[in-house]
Amino acid sequence: MDIVLSSSSDKPIYRQLFEQISAQIVKGELAPVFCLPPIRTVAKELRISVIPVKKAWEDLERAGFIYTMVGKGCFVAPLPPSALDDKRDTLAIDKLKKDIAFYKGLGLSLEELLDLIKRYYDA
Repeated sequence: MDIVLSSSSDKPIYRQLFEQISAQIVKGELAPVFCLPPIRTVAKELRISVIPVKKAWEDLERAGFIYTMVGKGCFVAPLPPSALDDKRDTLAIDKLKKDIAFYKGLGLSLEELLDLIKRYYDA
């Protein structure tokens, strides 16, 4: 599990954790039934409070990315590839909805936005 947090990000720590772990699950970097480290261990290693880690784990479980076995820990949910694709699409759509509202507010047309995306996608 590779996590990089940014204190200068406008995203809360729990959201950064959620997004990075969910992306690693969707990309197959965290295998099904992989045991996530305990919340306190993650908090200690990242030098943060346990509160955002606990919230991220709760959100990951609510979204179906992980499951908890009492007394054993949290594990990556064994999802078929089609379910992982659906979850990836849901994450992307949720982010796009927010971003598109911002770009519309800037007055960008769809064509201008697509041009910017094409220009910077591989950059």
